[in-house]
Amino acid sequence: MGKNPKALWDNCLSLIREIVTEQQYKAWFAPIVFEKYDEDSQTLLVQVPSMYVYEYLEQYYVGLLSKVLTRCFGQQIQLTYRIVTDKTNGLSQDVEAEAPVAIEPAPATNRGNKAPTVLDAAPQDLNPQLDIHKTFRNYIEGDSNKLPRTVGLSIAEHPGKSTFNPFFVFGPSGCGKTHLINAIGVRCKEMYQHKRVLYVSARLFQVQFTDASRQNTVNDFINFYQTIDVLIIDDVQEWATAEKTVATFFHIFDHLFRLGKQIILASDRPPVDLKWLQDRMLTRFSCGLIAELEKPNVQLCKDILDAKCRRDGLKIPEDVIQFIAETANGSVRDLEGVINSLLAYSVVYNSNIDMRLAERIIKRAVKIDNKPLTIDDILDKVCNHYGVSQQSIFSRSRKRDYVLVRQISMYLAQKYTKMPASRIGQLIGGRDHSTVIHSCSAIEQRLKIDKAFSSEVSSIENSFKLRDKK
Repeated sequence: MGKNPKALWDNCLSLIREIVTEQQYKAWFAPIVFEKYDEDSQTLLVQVPSMYVYEYLEQYYVGLLSKVLTRCFGQQIQLTYRIVTDKTNGLSQDVEAEAPVAIEPAPATNRGNKAPTVLDAAPQDLNPQLDIHKTFRNYIEGDSNKLPRTVGLSIAEHPGKSTFNPFFVFGPSGCGKTHLINAIGVRCKEMYQHKRVLYVSARLFQVQFTDASRQNTVNDFINFYQTIDVLIIDDVQEWATAEKTVATFFHIFDHLFRLGKQIILASDRPPVDLKWLQDRMLTRFSCGLIAELEKPNVQLCKDILDAKCRRDGLKIPEDVIQFIAETANGSVRDLEGVINSLLAYSVVYNSNIDMRLAERIIKRAVKIDNKPLTIDDILDKVCNHYGVSQQSIFSRSRKRDYVLVRQISMYLAQKYTKMPASRIGQLIGGRDHSTVIHSCSAIEQRLKIDKAFSSEVSSIENSFKLRDKK
């Protein structure tokens, strides 16, 4: 290479310092420490003081870093961060930088005094508006998202060439819709850099259309969107009162569809529940794939939490992970919010992450569903706690473990629901009311004399206690 790698890195910092403000340089670039450069693999390793600094650099300065590193080190340079996760014990983790080339925003041409927007971009300069941190690599698969995730990956790798066009994904808030459709766009852009991929919220699309109408440039607006190869629109349910926006979108949709361009839409409800949707559009949607994203179950929530803990270098006890997974209402956003809050509290107050802290955070960060518990809720938590299937509980098996779980479920159902014993028995394997009464009596007696068993049942009830249960 000739020049000392440390000197090359210093050159990079000098170039960056000329581009950003002094405050930005001191906040984000001065703390970066050169570690080493491996000439064989052309990998530069630098140390950053926290996960927050790493994420900020990757979100806002990935393009700048790529340009200066390429200029100083060469085209094939690979940047790797060493993130300090525990200063006291000297713990860290290495993370490769995201590849910025495919989705780096390019400067738009300024037209007169008008502020440049995404609509001003020349074909080769289009900013996809994607969140590069929402990828398939960190989109954890589970029963609730397996089909949409599999289809989404297929679409990303073969946009417009599969039968899944358009791809309409729907589900409740916090189930991972935005992450999935972003991941499709990021993966597609990684594989096909020349394709014009665009992610836009339904609200922004409507604002752009309104501005175009006021400025008498609707034809330009339509022509721009008709050049997109992969169009991703989020939260289309927000078009409920936007008749003109919907009519214009259908014009764009029809053009892209006939050309075999990929269209991806996300909503919090299925197409049939979108009252503003015209029959002709409903027909178009039905010829592709309509996929539901369900709220993640407890196991998927645990997997998501475990993955985030590994990524952020957190150590959280298993019982705390279980508690968070059971009380976060199946919302990925709530899970991430709770983990971030736990991290902040533990750092600021220099305290361990335990159940007491988790309970405090949950009460402040998570909006608990006030709907009364159902038999399904109770069966899900009890069966998950003991690691048995509901089919086993519904069966006629007299296996001791199955009988115990069945009796606990009946006891909790009687305690937390207003159903009569006959109805509880019918819903738990078709038993009669006498079986329910006997089961409840057996559990009550054991709770009085067996402290370990009482503690075990209490741990199950712990996930119910934040509900309006009485």
